[in-house]
Amino acid sequence: MPSLQNLFRPLPDASAGECFDDLLSLPGCRVERIVSQGQASPPGFWYDQDWDEWVLLLAGSALLRLESEPQPVALTVGDHLLIRAGERHRVEATDPGGPTVWLAVHVPGATAGG
Repeated sequence: MPSLQNLFRPLPDASAGECFDDLLSLPGCRVERIVSQGQASPPGFWYDQDWDEWVLLLAGSALLRLESEPQPVALTVGDHLLIRAGERHRVEATDPGGPTVWLAVHVPGATAGG
């Protein structure tokens, strides 16, 4: 029988640092839960991935910067976004008052055959 789990319980304390948990890992697909609380990418740091990443905000709020966009993207509960492979991006801010919970799905990018 499969082991039933809950995305929100237990929710790790991310006040001292972001928490990353792989929920599912299969060939060509990884699903990850990210819990943030007030964190942001370090100054000058950009994520630059070889895969597509679809993110869904499940709790809290975040400000995401895409290098190709003039303004940061404000995310609230229920917002989702596809970040294409090679799209440099960074987290400008997450809610310091409580957990921001992300669901991230990583799949091969168009340049990687996906």
